[in-house]
Amino acid sequence: MKNICSVFLMFLFTLSVRAQKMDNCCQPTATELYALNASDKQFQMSHEDPIPFTYISEKGKDINYKTEDGNDAHAFEIKTNSSPYYLFVIHEWYGLNDYIKQEAEKLSNELGINVLALDLYDNKVAAGRDSAARYVQSVKTDRAMHIIHGAFAYVGTNAKVFTIGWCFGGGWSLQAAIEGGKQTVGCIMYYGQPEKDIARLKKLNSDIIGFFGNKDQFPGPAIVDQFVTDAEKAGVKLIVNRYDAGHGFANPSNPSHNKEATDDAHVKVLAYVKERMK
Repeated sequence: MKNICSVFLMFLFTLSVRAQKMDNCCQPTATELYALNASDKQFQMSHEDPIPFTYISEKGKDINYKTEDGNDAHAFEIKTNSSPYYLFVIHEWYGLNDYIKQEAEKLSNELGINVLALDLYDNKVAAGRDSAARYVQSVKTDRAMHIIHGAFAYVGTNAKVFTIGWCFGGGWSLQAAIEGGKQTVGCIMYYGQPEKDIARLKKLNSDIIGFFGNKDQFPGPAIVDQFVTDAEKAGVKLIVNRYDAGHGFANPSNPSHNKEATDDAHVKVLAYVKERMK
């Protein structure tokens, strides 16, 4: 009888372990959770379709580099000098379009820093909300990680990297900063998805500066509050800036654009990077 009970208990334990493993493997990542917002009409309508725009760069060029999965990745690079400092720019949900390239070059000029604007959509650029929603939900975590790892390999082990991103790219800015390990010297995120895994946050080598709108629901104030708590538990310094603004407030083409908040955030971004480049 005891043997039967022992076998039965072992069977239950095995089922429990398997169920736990299945549950863990099927849990969406922070960025996958954020991508689910693309099905929300309110989220979609908070983004204005971009006006057709062509940007002619003075110093930047489109490049390709190899990734761990044997494929090529696309990026927009601006080399300013032989400095080891790089800024990885990660696009919002429309992709690596000319607006992002313009912003990347603007930041490069203002900071005197090398820039690599990553393309997590693999050469796809959305023309409007519908295609943007498809593209953001089609991003596979493994592929995005390969693109990020390839970027760090491309700039070399001596590079000191800052990351910055907006919306979709805000969450991926944080993920890229975590993946950078000791090479990461700063992380900037505009209204992106926070990481809730404390163990993963503990891997971050730098502090974080974040910019969020109190009228935003993607993420909403409660999620930002939780981010503050989680960062504290992980021992990560998080500098939170909150504005009386909605989602995408830093995008001039957005109906919710807030110039005052955008200007304040931009000044703080420049100061944040310059202080850590000393």
